[in-house]
Formats: sequence, C-alpha cells, structure tokens
Amino acid sequence: MHKGSISVQTENIFPIIKKFLYSDHEIFLRELVSNAVDATTKLKTLSGKGLIKGDIGETAIEILLDEEAKTLTIRDRGIGMTADEVEKYLNQVAFSSATEFVEKYKDDASIIGHFGLGFYSAFMVASKVEVRTLSYQDGAKGVTWACEGNPEYTLEDNDKDFRGTDVILHINEESKEFLGNSRIEQLLDKYCKFLPVPIQFGTRTETITEGEGDEATEKEIEVDNIINNPDPAWRKAPADLTDEDYKAFYNELYPFSTPPLFWIHLNIDYPFNLTGILYFPKLGNSFEVQKNKIQLYSNQVYVTDDVKEIVPEFLTLLHGVIDSPDIPLNVSRSYLQSDGNVKKITGYITKKVADKLAELYKKDEEGFISKWDDLGVFVKYGMISDDKFYDRSVKFALVKNIDGKYFPIEQYKEEVKAQQTDKYDKVVMLYTHAPEQHDSFIAAAKAKGYDILVLDHVIDNHFMQHMEHKLGGITFVRVDSDTVDNLVQKDEQAESVLSEEQQESVKGLFEAIVTSTGSTVMLKPLSPEDQPVTITRPEFMRRMKEMQGLQGMSFGDFPDSVNVVVNTNHPLVANKLVEEPDADKQKEVADYLYKLAMLNQQMLKGAELTAFINKSLNFLK
Repeated sequence: MHKGSISVQTENIFPIIKKFLYSDHEIFLRELVSNAVDATTKLKTLSGKGLIKGDIGETAIEILLDEEAKTLTIRDRGIGMTADEVEKYLNQVAFSSATEFVEKYKDDASIIGHFGLGFYSAFMVASKVEVRTLSYQDGAKGVTWACEGNPEYTLEDNDKDFRGTDVILHINEESKEFLGNSRIEQLLDKYCKFLPVPIQFGTRTETITEGEGDEATEKEIEVDNIINNPDPAWRKAPADLTDEDYKAFYNELYPFSTPPLFWIHLNIDYPFNLTGILYFPKLGNSFEVQKNKIQLYSNQVYVTDDVKEIVPEFLTLLHGVIDSPDIPLNVSRSYLQSDGNVKKITGYITKKVADKLAELYKKDEEGFISKWDDLGVFVKYGMISDDKFYDRSVKFALVKNIDGKYFPIEQYKEEVKAQQTDKYDKVVMLYTHAPEQHDSFIAAAKAKGYDILVLDHVIDNHFMQHMEHKLGGITFVRVDSDTVDNLVQKDEQAESVLSEEQQESVKGLFEAIVTSTGSTVMLKPLSPEDQPVTITRPEFMRRMKEMQGLQGMSFGDFPDSVNVVVNTNHPLVANKLVEEPDADKQKEVADYLYKLAMLNQQMLKGAELTAFINKSLNFLK
C-alpha cells in the first residue's frame, strides 16, 4: 500500500470545497455522473478509432445505494485509470486547478460554474471517498485510492476484474438525505435526464403480455431502471422529427402540461455551438407564472433553469431546452453578462424566434390570428424590451377590435386614419379594457363612426406607451376618458342652450352632490342625443396611476381623477332640471342624473343599486 500527501498550497482546501465552491450540495451527483459519462465517451471514441480490440460490451452507468453500509456508488465501465493516472488526475491536476480557482474567485459569492472540479464535490457529502478503478489498457492492474477529506490519501492494488471506475461515497451524518431512494431518483431526474450514456438506478417492474388472443396472459418482470433518455429530440436533425415527436418531447420535459402552440428547433455550429428546442406555451392572459421553464444544458449535462443571462428577458416566457458547450459555465455571472459569445447567442435566439413568427404569419395568416390571444403577450413583451425584436415583429404585431377582427398595428393605423385623426394630426386609437363595463361609451363612439380596440392585458399599458413612442403619429385613448365629442379632438365648437347664469346654477347643483368624491364637475354643450351626464377618467392621469400600480409604486402622486361631465344641451338638463321651480326637487333630478351616469360606469352595486332602481320608478312617474 502506498501512502501520500496531496500537494496543495492551501491547507484548508477541503473546507473551501465543502462550503464555498458549491453552494448547492446536491450538485455532487451531477458532477460524479458527468465524470462517469466522460470516461465512457472516451472509451467509445478509442473504440471507434480502432484503438481498443473487440467489443467494448455494456457501457451503462450504475448508481448503487446501500443504506445499511451508508454508501452511494457511481459505477462506470469507461476507460478506467492506472495507478499513475490516479496520482496525476486525483492528486495533482485537480488540486492545482482547485487552488488556482479558489484564489481567483474567492471574493465572488455568485459562482455558477460547477464544472472542472467535479470529483472533489464528493467531499461535500462524504466523510470518505474510495475510487476503485481498472484501466482498459492491456495488463493493467486495479487500484483503490481512498481519502477522508484531508490532504492524506492511500493508494493500493485491488482485484477489480472489470474495466472502469467505482466512486464509493461514505455518506456523512449531515448528508444522510442522500441515502434515500426517492431523493437520489429526484436528483437523477433533475440532472441526468438526458445524459448521452444510459444510467441505471436499480430495477423496476414491467408488465408484459405473453401469448395471443384468448390465451394471452399478463406477466410482471423485473427490468433495469434506466432513468435517462440518451438521445433527446434536440440532438436530432429537424428532418428526422415529426410534430408528434416534438410534442412527445415537450411532454417528457413537462409531464401533464397543455400541449404547446408550436416550436423552434435551434441548430447552429458557427460562430458558436448551440442546439435546442424552444416551445411557445399557451400563455393566454398569464404572465409571470410561466418563467424559468427553459433548461440549460452543456453537452446534455443539466446546468440550470435560470437562463436570464443567456436568453433575453422576454424569451424566458418560452419553454424548452438550450444546449451549448460554448457558454462559459465556470465563471461568475458578471463575466457571463459581458461575454461576447453569450451576447451572440442571445442575438441569434431573438432573431430565430422573430423569423419563425414572421414565417408563420406569412404562410398561414388565419392560423397565426387564431393563436394570437396566446401569442400576443409574448410578442408585446418582446417589442417593449428588445429593439431588434421590435423591428422584426412590428409587421405581424396584431390588435383586435371590439368586433373580433385582427389587424397588424401599422395597417390598423391606416384603416382608422380618415375618421380618427385629431386636430394635432395624430391618429387616435380608441380602446377599451372592459367591453361590458364601457358599453354605453362604445355605443356612443360607434355611432360617430369610430372603431374601438380591445386592450385588456396587464402588459397593454406598457405596450401602448411604447407604440406611441415607436410608431409615432398615434395616441391611445380609452373610450371612458372623455365625452364622445372629445375622444378625437377637433376644432368644432358647439353652443349651449343655457345662459351663463343657468350654467353656473347647474354646476353648483352637481358640485354639491360630488363634493365628497373629489370629482371635478365640467359643463359641455354636447348633442341632445348624448348622455345627460357622463363620468370620465382622463387618459393621462389614469394611465400614469395604472403604470405606478404595475411597478408596485405609491399612488400618492396621482389621485383617482374622475370628471363628471354635464351635457347642458340634453333635455333632462336644459328643460327638466333648469325649469324645476322646487329647489329640493331640483337636487333630486341632479342626483338621479349623476346616479344614472354611475350606472353606465357600473359603479352602482348592492343597496345603492336597489335604491336607485326604486327612485327611477318614482322618477319616471
């Protein structure tokens, strides 16, 4: 038996490995299985080059759990190591790079790379690690390396009779969760689901049918429990995959999910290497809940589902897989954010997504429109947050009007231009976020020949603001923000049938009613066919308040601004109200007209609504 001391510049390298390099202890299993995959892949490469004679036989990696002995073993049948290689790779290379790595990043708490020092992550969960190995080389002898998490190790011969390496972890007291079957199964499913070599964890029972027809019988058999899919869809050529294959893979990633709308297969090898499949989920009106569904892999090894440094923010609404060995994973996040390769990857993915959407719109406009209610959130989010995406997608960004018709926004601008251009030469895009609530406003706007859009998503406030800035020459105005004559502002002036004195009297009556609500009373000489009283919410103030709400800010700066607009030319105002000699009855009429306006805005509920209905019956008598 040979004893030795690992040469390290830092005596406390083991505590650093245990506590610092890997904030998440569960990562050890990914590291050790990845090493086993590397050893197996190298063996296959040598065999492919004819450097190993004969059949290499079984190459599956086994995970063996022994609760009684408190050990977890990762067994591969890869190239194995000689005693010299053990000395080199486990004692010299790993530790010189470990020391350098720790020195370089000791002040950076946000290390995300867990690669390169994989083997030593074992000491985060093990009080002792044994490596039993036998090289593929002719005449090689088996050796066992053992270490108890300090610079001392032992190296001795063993009688191992099959090629490959067993890494045996003697699980420490604090980490005994990793002696549970379900915990190991969970980690294998998370980190090893698509590794390129079969990984076996115990056995499972399968039911098979023997015989045919009436004589068929079912029989249960024990089979190897292979936990991974070594040849996932994203590694295949798009030409070799059907729509059903893509949907099946989506189900593999997200079992029991609603099927996706469509997908994009990424496949590029210059100027960087990247493969993957991105799926468009059915978003509907949801937003935040869908994030962190893209999984990042490096050569089929799971890395993270926190991809915001690699994928533009708006694309995190997508689901799927990105696999790239060219994304530097053993560095800090700040480096990742400024890395040139990452920026190129981000730009490539954005372009690919925009091109796919443009192609869908061009090829099948009807099909694209039918998906828009699910796609709209995603496209709008992209247009707001990414200028290059905006430039590519403005041609197929749709808006929907109250009659359920869809238009590309630039085309819609042209459609309503003639009727809805105001005195400032801006095209006014009228909209509602609640068609039922705004029914009377919509009816009045339609009677004037206006068209009304439905913009009812949480993102639409930002979208409108952005489009006003980018598209130019347009302004969005909600149908309840002003009286119908003023939604599209013109220079036309109407005359009031009331004298100035009568107008002052009417204004006073309404101000007395709304004094406690903080509303502003305005008099306007509208058409006699328009509503007698209208409650409006000025666009600018309301929109600013809503934007503040979305950003979680205080509403203090923007009061709930409401205007009560009295139509001085309506018969109920010009005749009934003004000509009523009894002051109390005058107040009653004014209150009734104000409540009628509240009813139109769906502001009356419960007891207040019942009281108004009763008053209406008396009033109409």
